[in-house]
Amino acid sequence: MARSRRRVSWQSGATIKDVAREAGVSSMTVSRVLNKVGSVRDETRERVMAAVKALDYKPNFSARSLAKARSFQLGLFYDNPSAGYISEFLTSAVRACREQRYHLVLENCGATEDDWADAIENNLAEANYDGIIILPPVSDFTGVIDAIEARGIPYVRIAPTLESASAHSITINDEQAAQQMTAAMIAEGHTRIGFIKGHPDHGASEARLRGFMAAHEEAKLELDHELMVQGYFSYRSGLEGAESLLNLDARPTAIFASNDDMAAGALAAAHRFRINVPEELSVVGFDDTPLARAVWPALTTMRQPIADMAESAVEVLIQSLSSQRTEADRVPPQHRVLPCELIERESLVPPTRD
Repeated sequence: MARSRRRVSWQSGATIKDVAREAGVSSMTVSRVLNKVGSVRDETRERVMAAVKALDYKPNFSARSLAKARSFQLGLFYDNPSAGYISEFLTSAVRACREQRYHLVLENCGATEDDWADAIENNLAEANYDGIIILPPVSDFTGVIDAIEARGIPYVRIAPTLESASAHSITINDEQAAQQMTAAMIAEGHTRIGFIKGHPDHGASEARLRGFMAAHEEAKLELDHELMVQGYFSYRSGLEGAESLLNLDARPTAIFASNDDMAAGALAAAHRFRINVPEELSVVGFDDTPLARAVWPALTTMRQPIADMAESAVEVLIQSLSSQRTEADRVPPQHRVLPCELIERESLVPPTRD
């Protein structure tokens, strides 16, 4: 049954991998040649077509027509260690899809692009997505993007590192938001602030670090690189990062964790060290997931409009699908930048020591 939903299925016993192996190319390249999409060198195209002929590999055009029928399924490709972020995005995306009478299909892409390189072809062939939403860091996986584009499936990228002129994107200004948060900490009197970086594979991590550094420059505060430690957007990495900061001879008076999961880990580290928060150590986060309100003290954090980003992604895709009747009606790529908001709670107060 799944085979009949493929964009291109085949009458012979050979598979697309057989053709790829015969031609010495990837399955994605075979798909591009056969579907006449994307750029492929003439020499490569000739090798692929020679392999198709040698294997008697013929397209089933009736199956291709069936594949173009609307499935009312949107794919959500993700890999993110923050359970709070995923949960909030998923809840809002499902609700938005339900309102539009669409189903949302989840695909965990693996921790790195290489982890999913072989699976992407089969996934797109077996599934019948009308459109795809791609969360970071997968939104920067070039292999995934190329495979989706090769099949002509509309997609929207969430928080990509670099915008594409030909693809929809929904994002925030991470650098500006992190600079605003750091400036608020400095305004409270903190001059020695620890920073737990986000996952190095996420473009937002570098942007938030730039914002942290820019706020120090603006306040004419010297940066101490000993106070900037690596995290991975997970609770465990936040706990370990905070422990390393709190083990310093001159420990910080405040810690800015690049997401709420890591900030919660930093709170746990403070408890281990018998440090009172916020009296002896202020801790702030980023995202404003439900976790920020569940921990004690409740986190001062930068609210990322996760729910709005999910709803916008579904809206953009539905608009794109509705305009595909003719080339002239196509919706041009949209690049929406949604606003953040600093949420003040109990975890940030002026320092009691320098």
